[in-house]
Amino acid sequence: MKQYGAEFLGTFWLVLGGCGSAVLAAAFPGVGIGLHGVSLAFGLTVLTMAYAIGHISGCHLNPAVSIGLWAGGRFPANKLLPYIIAQVSGGIVAGGVLYLIASGKAGFDVSAGFASNGFAEHSPGGYSMVAALVTEVVMTMMFLVIILGATDSRAPQGFAPIAIGLGLTLIHLISIPVTNTSVNPARSTGVAIYVGGWALQQLWLFWLAPIVGAVLGAVSYKAIAGESK
Repeated sequence: MKQYGAEFLGTFWLVLGGCGSAVLAAAFPGVGIGLHGVSLAFGLTVLTMAYAIGHISGCHLNPAVSIGLWAGGRFPANKLLPYIIAQVSGGIVAGGVLYLIASGKAGFDVSAGFASNGFAEHSPGGYSMVAALVTEVVMTMMFLVIILGATDSRAPQGFAPIAIGLGLTLIHLISIPVTNTSVNPARSTGVAIYVGGWALQQLWLFWLAPIVGAVLGAVSYKAIAGESK
C-alpha cells in the first residue's frame, strides 16, 4: 500500500505541477513561462519525485511507464493494475485541485482546454491525428529507452532522476505544439475529465499511443542492451 500511495502522490504532483504551470503560468501577463517553462515544469516534477519516492515505488507516475517496465522485465504483472489505478486517481485529484484554483479567477473557461491533450482542431499547432499518434508513440518509446538505460545497474548510479527529468523536458519541447504532450495516460485523463466533450472523445489516443510506444521502447532497449538489470 505504501507503493500505491507513493504513486498516487507522485502522479498528483506531476499533474498539478506540469498542467498547473500550463494553466496558471504559461501566459501570465508580462512574466508568462511559455512553452519552455511548461516543458521544464514537467521535467522538474519527475526529477523531484524520483528523488522523493523512487526508493518507495520506483516513481513510475505513468501507466505507460509501468507497462513498459513490465515489458522490459523490470516490473511484476500483478502490480500493474494497482499502480495504474493509483496513478490515474492521483492525476484526477490533481486535476480537481487545479480546477478549484483556476476557477478562482474571473473569466476562467475550462472549455478553452485546461491543458488537455488533443489533435486536429484541438492540437496547439493544428496537427493531424496521424501526426499526433506518431508523435506520442515515438516520444514515449524514447522516454522508456531513457528510463531503462538510466536505471540499468550498469549505468552511473544516482543520476537517473536527472536524465529522466531532462528527457521529459526535451520531449515536451518537441511535442507540445503537436499534442500538448501526453506520453502519460494518467496526465491526460487527470484534466480531460474536467473538460469533457472533445477532450474525452480524443482521450483514447493518449492511452493507446503511449502504451504502444512504451512497449516499443522496452523492446528497443532489450535489442541494444540485452536484458535490463
